[in-house]
Amino acid sequence: MVVNPDIQGRVYPPTAPYLVGREKVREFARAVLSTSPLHLDPAAAQVAGYADVVAPPTFAVTVQEATLAQLLADEEAGVDFTRVVHGDQRFTYTRPIVAGDELTATLTVAAVKQLGGHSMVTASSDIVDAQGTHVVTAISTLVVRGDENA
Repeated sequence: MVVNPDIQGRVYPPTAPYLVGREKVREFARAVLSTSPLHLDPAAAQVAGYADVVAPPTFAVTVQEATLAQLLADEEAGVDFTRVVHGDQRFTYTRPIVAGDELTATLTVAAVKQLGGHSMVTASSDIVDAQGTHVVTAISTLVVRGDENA
């Protein structure tokens, strides 16, 4: 099955707010083997000028996940999750994510391309704080493998 190219440019509704918890940041930091005190120790983060612990840069995928779920659930898109391979991930930050942030994300399908029987879907998730101020844009490229029997 080929991904529907007509979804290029589609914008999905904003996700429910995600409250960034201190322990979630610490757990994520340990999972990615970060030992930075900024990720683990509120006092160290405060000395550095932050209100609380600072999330590692890749933590944004935790928030982006809800937007990608919207894409995968969209029957018109034609994305078969059983055939998805994560091709690329990038982040563009305005400021770091900090425990206590309440973040909302909006996904835009930036591109849909066909390559060698496979579909490449680039999805851009703009993540903002409770005031609507941009925090980070997370860009994922999903490779949807084509049917080898086609």
